[in-house]
Amino acid sequence: MQETIRTISGQTIGTITTLSNGDKEVKDFYGRVLGYYRKSQDATIDFYGKILYRGDMSAALLIIIRP
Repeated sequence: MQETIRTISGQTIGTITTLSNGDKEVKDFYGRVLGYYRKSQDATIDFYGKILYRGDMSAALLIIIRP
């Protein structure tokens, strides 16, 4: 399932795709991967593999990692 995240004015910021195992992949407007939510670890991870948050904070990646 893919969810499009938009600003209040309707501009697309990025997408969050939920995979069949419950993991999520976060991409910016240009389709670049910003990070992941790993359900098995219950952690939000950036593109480089660093744990940023415990729990599902996948939408926060679109706010803190802006091009």
